[in-house]
Amino acid sequence: MNVKKELAIGFLVGIIANTIGTLLYILLFSDFGIAETFEAAIQQGHIGSLLALGAILNLIAFFGFLRIRRDNRAKGVLIATILTALAILYYKVF
Repeated sequence: MNVKKELAIGFLVGIIANTIGTLLYILLFSDFGIAETFEAAIQQGHIGSLLALGAILNLIAFFGFLRIRRDNRAKGVLIATILTALAILYYKVF
């Protein structure tokens, strides 16, 4: 298969896993709704922590792709994780 297509699939899986992880964390551990939790996280400066907790699901996707020998898809998940880390760094610094 095309390498760029495999990377794109892995990147998309990484972004989706991060989104699902963040929403799952909010639904399980927050007393508020999704929108209220995001607003409170932004106001209190905890949006980076919220994104980092959501990125835990990327571990499952990454090692799952490695296990089935889809290395380029695993690289795509890694790129999505690095992009999330850069977003967290941006929120922490600015």
